[in-house]
Amino acid sequence: MAVDAKARALKAAGRPVIGFGVGEPDFPTPGYIVAAAQRACAELRMQKYSPAAGLPELREAIAAKTARDSGYHVAAGQVLVTNGGKQAVYQAFATLIDPGDEVLLPTPYWTTYPEAIALAGGTPVPVLTDEHSGYLTSVADLEAHRTERTKVLLFVSPSNPTGAVYPPELVAEIGRWAAASGLWVITDEIYEHLVYGDARFSSIPVAAPEISDRCVVVNGVAKTYAMTGWRVGWMIGPPDVVKAAADLQSHLTSNVCNVAQAGALAAVTGDLSAVAEMRTAFDRRRLTMTKMLNEIPGVSCPLPEGAFYCYPSVKGVLGKEIGGRRADSTAELAEIVLEQADVAVVPGEAFGTPGYFRLSCALGDADLEEGLTRLAVLLAQAS
Repeated sequence: MAVDAKARALKAAGRPVIGFGVGEPDFPTPGYIVAAAQRACAELRMQKYSPAAGLPELREAIAAKTARDSGYHVAAGQVLVTNGGKQAVYQAFATLIDPGDEVLLPTPYWTTYPEAIALAGGTPVPVLTDEHSGYLTSVADLEAHRTERTKVLLFVSPSNPTGAVYPPELVAEIGRWAAASGLWVITDEIYEHLVYGDARFSSIPVAAPEISDRCVVVNGVAKTYAMTGWRVGWMIGPPDVVKAAADLQSHLTSNVCNVAQAGALAAVTGDLSAVAEMRTAFDRRRLTMTKMLNEIPGVSCPLPEGAFYCYPSVKGVLGKEIGGRRADSTAELAEIVLEQADVAVVPGEAFGTPGYFRLSCALGDADLEEGLTRLAVLLAQAS
């Protein structure tokens, strides 16, 4: 978001900046969702306080949607509606983590994860992955980082920033290992519907039922329904965990905006045609982006199987001079790219892995190709 803010500022100053930074669909929220929110504005009950844990009908609908989409059957009382997926992540760690607890964090990671862990008093333990493994971790890697202080595994598939999708058999293996090790699992499923090709989304408490009583699922409407600004997410977990998180939320924020909840209710009870349209566009763009990135000398990018990001290694460009400046880090390289090519990307330092860029596919096809062409022309000057 910081990269996007800088890009917007340069655009406002008249620069022809193309931004690959922000992680939100470039589609409008479907009209039927907007209409439901508009109707809710006129309802007296929606103008008043509502239960901190969420509108009862929305909690019921989220439970039904979860069973429909992932095969995970939960009761409405196991659902807590939050102000976006980010609050769900924060509250999951705040509820489960005590000072000194360790959390296994497959890396690259979304920037909020280590901060939420640290705010709860925990210690993030990065478990490094790279392009050679397709950004997938393994039970052996996780076990090598487990100590007597390890309490939680954070599991994310599809992944932000890499677009990696874990195959169902590996999801099951990791879930069984976590259960046998006595760990909790917090799993972020926000990109569940954005998978491509032969990849298949698999929910870890479904693939490994033995972890279900020690698992918290985080999700929301932001990516599936192009509702990033509506700020409606949820966490699903054992009743005692959800009650504790709801108690925290009652003091932290009270209820999520009722009008936004009404929109979310329309979203999760509707069909998935809107996400199907977005998925088709993102699929086309990820193929174009991966191809164009891999044609740049010094750049290597696995084909992402989910989400809407590419995460190329640019290590082959580092240490070289570009346009009169030497780039010794991806943070410096991203500055050069923005200043000299008017292209905004997010450096890998933000995700725990220097040497990489994250580029979002969530922009128009013409801008995507123009931005990547500019990037290729600039990086071709590296010497």
